[in-house]
Amino acid sequence: MNNLGTDVVVAGAGPTGLMLANELSLAGVDVVVLERLHERTGLSKALNLQPRTAEVLELRGLLSGAEERSFATVRDGHFAMIPVGYEGWDTRFPFQLGIPQAQVEEYLEERLATQGTKVIRGAEVIDFVQDKDSVSVRYRTDSGENVLYAKFLVGCDGARSVVRKGLGVDFPGVDGEGFGVVADVLFDRIPDGAQKQWRTMRNVGEPTGATTFKGLIPLGEPGLYRFVYGDRASRPADLRAAVSQDDVRRALLDSYGETATVSEIRWASQFSDAARQAEHYRVGRVLLAGDAAHIHFPAGGQGLNLGVQDAMNLGWKLAATVHGWAGDDLLDTYEAERHPVGAQVLHNVAAQLGLTPRSHSSRALRAVFADLAALPEVSKHLSGMVSGLGVRYPTHGTSHPALGSRLTDEDVATEDGPLRPSTLFRDGGFVLLTTTPAHIDAARAHAPSPRLTTQLVTSLPWPATEAVLYRPDGYACWTAPTR
Repeated sequence: MNNLGTDVVVAGAGPTGLMLANELSLAGVDVVVLERLHERTGLSKALNLQPRTAEVLELRGLLSGAEERSFATVRDGHFAMIPVGYEGWDTRFPFQLGIPQAQVEEYLEERLATQGTKVIRGAEVIDFVQDKDSVSVRYRTDSGENVLYAKFLVGCDGARSVVRKGLGVDFPGVDGEGFGVVADVLFDRIPDGAQKQWRTMRNVGEPTGATTFKGLIPLGEPGLYRFVYGDRASRPADLRAAVSQDDVRRALLDSYGETATVSEIRWASQFSDAARQAEHYRVGRVLLAGDAAHIHFPAGGQGLNLGVQDAMNLGWKLAATVHGWAGDDLLDTYEAERHPVGAQVLHNVAAQLGLTPRSHSSRALRAVFADLAALPEVSKHLSGMVSGLGVRYPTHGTSHPALGSRLTDEDVATEDGPLRPSTLFRDGGFVLLTTTPAHIDAARAHAPSPRLTTQLVTSLPWPATEAVLYRPDGYACWTAPTR
């Protein structure tokens, strides 16, 4: 048995765990990532990066690499399969980026390796014990059991999280009533009416009956599509059971008839409409993020994105705590800020499921809702929920329209010309935009990190404001009024 030491152990090398590990490594934290699987599955799974996730990646200079691996730019989102646009959100990325989860994971792991941190694969967390100073994590590899001592442990190990279960944290919610199947299929003959390129959420999914649904999304490779189908009022006896190719072929035949022929089914898996959220995201030196903290039906394409944004919120706070730059109360704000966001996602997913056309009255409700969703203000509200653009964190003390809001990344004017603010966040530190150096010392007092980038600007977009301080995750946390 080996006894090793590190600052943080991250359990799970999915998008959430890898994003968190990148953030911690960037901040100079010694991090070890333990992943149960010996190698990545290569399965596409989630397919999108929402606009807010694109903004988050751009803060670290990661977006261009994701764009290179993407296969589509999708100009809208959807709410209960009803398209909603991103107009009015003042974002440079008013679109979803079509990219398989496997490509997101591969890219984040490659970037992690450039920082000198590697994923230990085939390392299954067994249990852990924490005290007031550390956490000892016991894990199993092919060569035997090991114990890893760390200052903190973060469970990013999915819906059946060993870390969450070990904490004994309640995971309340509902088991759900239905199921869905997701499969990647290669067509010899593409169904009539299917999109050839994924550019919009229109006509990629629809109800097929009172509770059943289907959808087809082109995946960039000729003839390759994501096929989704299911029933929101029926659950199989075993949701973990393998989905047979015959099952998928029958569903394709039922959905599209003889207009489609399939040459290959690359993979298929079931999912449920269960919805659960951990009662707490932090217990002492152990924290939860991603699917370990919340699960829901994949309505609106929010799951992967919610986890990546969890990681972005947690990363700088955990680094500041490890380095001793901040007190324990900063780490508590992770749960205070992200638990309500996760709860809101579960709430909007439940609302989407509530628009299932089960009856004459629910069909009428759905039709009226679709009319409302076409109104610009309603569309913006709905797209803000599913994209993450609408997230605003509560602040205390002085009221200012910038506080708690995300950086919109509009160019700011400097003596050397226009500057894109997102380029100032590459090192993962705080960023101060100010019209005068007089506010630098005050800003440092509000930044629990020695890494503060100061940029003098000729003006700011808010009246009577001389300075705005942004956290490493791109949310405004302090302002200075005009003297």
